[in-house]
Amino acid sequence: MKFSGKNILVVGGSSGIGLALVSQLVSEGAGVYVISRNPSNALPNSVKHLALDIIGDVSAIAEFLPEQLHGLVYSVGSINLKPFTRLTEDDFLNDYRINVLGAVKTIQQALKSLKNAKGAAITLISSVAAQTGLGFHASIAAAKAGLEGLAISLAAEFAPFQIRVNVVAPSLTDTPLAQNLLNTPEKREASAKRHPLNQIGKPEDIAKAIAFLLSDDSVWITGQTLGIDGGLGRLKTS
Repeated sequence: MKFSGKNILVVGGSSGIGLALVSQLVSEGAGVYVISRNPSNALPNSVKHLALDIIGDVSAIAEFLPEQLHGLVYSVGSINLKPFTRLTEDDFLNDYRINVLGAVKTIQQALKSLKNAKGAAITLISSVAAQTGLGFHASIAAAKAGLEGLAISLAAEFAPFQIRVNVVAPSLTDTPLAQNLLNTPEKREASAKRHPLNQIGKPEDIAKAIAFLLSDDSVWITGQTLGIDGGLGRLKTS
């Protein structure tokens, strides 16, 4: 199997995109470690779980991880959509803490195990909004753009250790985090029509791309942002 003998950490792996990824990784032979605030009954029995709030004390992560870690995925985010005039300083700070500083702290705790693997991959999850102008996205777009900047810097710094760092940038995906944006048939139809492919993303769509970036099929890819957005970020069809 593709991930046989490999250990992968998924932060935020108890729901949405993270959970879809965990299920795929387990089915392909990975040893999977999950960090989230709460466990989920949907997690496969073989998964090792650490209950932790990533914006708090993360010192338990290093001890939780195996000696060798072949992949790390930061699947934590926020959807904070407001008119710019209603955004507060706390909005910007909270989005930055969740999306950027949480990733920073996780990677710092995991770096020794990643280096020990002698070939590892980090994948961070951004948003189409980081590079495509979307109204009411100022706070989350700023945070995710910061995450993309972090990724490309770390890709350069970690290259000598054979640690690849890449980003996936989804558009609206049918996850619990997006429930308020998709909770009526009318909202779902309107959201689908915004995308050139006329559909909303599924967690599995994003998980498959992340798994590719973690796998040996992508050993010559680093410092890249992959848009998985139904064409929204690059195409104008009307």
